[in-house]
Amino acid sequence: MVITVGRQYGSGGREIGTALANRLGIAYYDDLLLKKAAAESGLCEELFHSFDERPKSFLYSVALDPFSFSMSHAGAKGSIEQQVYLATYGTIQKLADQGPCVLIGRCADYALKDRDDVINLFITAPLESRIKRVAMRNGISEKEAKERIRKLDKDRAAYYNFYSAKEWGDAKSYDLCIDSSLLGIQNTVDLLETMLKIKGFIPQN
Repeated sequence: MVITVGRQYGSGGREIGTALANRLGIAYYDDLLLKKAAAESGLCEELFHSFDERPKSFLYSVALDPFSFSMSHAGAKGSIEQQVYLATYGTIQKLADQGPCVLIGRCADYALKDRDDVINLFITAPLESRIKRVAMRNGISEKEAKERIRKLDKDRAAYYNFYSAKEWGDAKSYDLCIDSSLLGIQNTVDLLETMLKIKGFIPQN
């Protein structure tokens, strides 16, 4: 069983993913996924955080690493951005092969599209609810929270839409989309656990 979690910023998706993994006693990968991808690829971990769910412009990639750009035109590995994505993609597949886990973002649903043991979730919430959560969590004003949400959602959508050729947040791209504000974090986890039991992914009591 592998669970992938896409999420709007401030929806509690990461918290839900963590709680679900703890409830089921399985591994959970968010930032740790980037650390593992960096270690396996030999690339600097900071590059993975720099490009994490944020596709950069062509000019930005060239400015960041002009040598890599010139080598890509000479038939080498490709841009740094491409190498980071492919390393992340490969690490997601390896982690899924190692056993049950929850994977957050990074087009994990697309990387595992050929497997039949995957449940793909998307966590959403109304904008006002997310603004309040982000403002409180980060100690910033609601105006700042709204701007941060706008930017990060835009980045995540662009990253997902480019690499998966699907639409971020569209119900057709996932097995289940949930508004976390309806039930709250723990009740949403309860709902997901019940769904996994019904689907036969985990034993029923």
